[in-house]
Amino acid sequence: MTRYFARRASGRWSACPAVAMGAVVWLVLLALGLAGLAGVVGPGPVLAVAAPVETAAPAGGSGAAGPELVVHFLDVGQGDATLLQGPGFTILIDAGRHDRADVVPHLEAIGVETIDLFIGTHPHSDHIGQCAAVLRRFPVREVWLTGHEHTTLTYERCLDAILDSEAGYREPRAGETVTLGGARLEVVHPAQLTGDLNNDSIAVRFVYGDVVILFTGDAEAGAETAMVERGLPLQADILHMGHHGSRTSSTEGFLAVVGPRVAIYSAGRDNSYGHPHQEALARVAAVAAFVYGTDVNGTVRVQTDGSTYQVVPERGGPVGATSDLSDAGEPAATETGTGSPSEPALGAACMPGQIDINTASAQELTGLIHVGPVLAERIVALRPFASVADLVQVPGIGASRLADIEAQGMACAAP
Repeated sequence: MTRYFARRASGRWSACPAVAMGAVVWLVLLALGLAGLAGVVGPGPVLAVAAPVETAAPAGGSGAAGPELVVHFLDVGQGDATLLQGPGFTILIDAGRHDRADVVPHLEAIGVETIDLFIGTHPHSDHIGQCAAVLRRFPVREVWLTGHEHTTLTYERCLDAILDSEAGYREPRAGETVTLGGARLEVVHPAQLTGDLNNDSIAVRFVYGDVVILFTGDAEAGAETAMVERGLPLQADILHMGHHGSRTSSTEGFLAVVGPRVAIYSAGRDNSYGHPHQEALARVAAVAAFVYGTDVNGTVRVQTDGSTYQVVPERGGPVGATSDLSDAGEPAATETGTGSPSEPALGAACMPGQIDINTASAQELTGLIHVGPVLAERIVALRPFASVADLVQVPGIGASRLADIEAQGMACAAP
């Protein structure tokens, strides 16, 4: 982080240099959050925040049909962005990849004019990559982030955009609930930060009438176990699969508690991670009636009146099922709700298109994010590496740069 904002003068933030993001920026963001909750950001749906609760609440709501909610699981390649449009509210969860510019056009095409709540589930660049572009294009009333300090330029630009906007700011924790119109958001994770960006992802249970959707960002097995052990309600009709359908998420114990009828994952076609992993798909298929993915189905819409819901993929049918791709855009499944990069193992061969950090030339290594000629020579001098994670031993590659390299999905370490 090369700078932070220290004060607000004449309605604008002035920048001053700093070696890293410190406590000042978070005090400023907290102040903005309090202002946003106080209604300073102007008229719009009220975000009513309840205190954390310890006891479980019943799944679903009133059971009465109401105005339509549409959830768009946007096809943004190997990244995440989900838009929820309900009566009187608009919510965006994540903002796609840093190396694409497709989220704003998607939102414009759908007809978005303002965003009441933007949730950045965690600071990785495939989730908050276009955060700044979204905040600068649309009025945003409130932003939720985990509160992690992360020193990538993408994350810095996101913070700058928050501070330049009139958005309120919060760092939600498990047990909090928020109401937006007729919808309820229940925060089920994290209770506190552990330092693991994926496992500290903000996870929310979205309740609209009797239809429930669970979003978990890139939460992996450890976070899923923590959610189950915490005892908050997790049952959902629709699950947005964690970590793009990776084998590290969607564990059997977690799925048994959630019990989804439909599972949807966000992944890019032929992505270098190999997402979705077959192990995760098999576990989900054992409990869910239908599985959809943005790599196969394009943007996937869920339409619901709070009593029944319909899944409408842009093309094709459920993953793993026989479908005629010429029927693109036709509803693939209608269900009734009643409340009721490859990640090869150590020593594994690299996937096509990946850069083997143990054999690639210095010039080839510069294809990795953050790696210039100097870092490339250092990598060559220090290899072999047992895994991509060992790049943290290279002077100039810290934990944040390593996270970006891993998120890029181009690096591998073959034996």
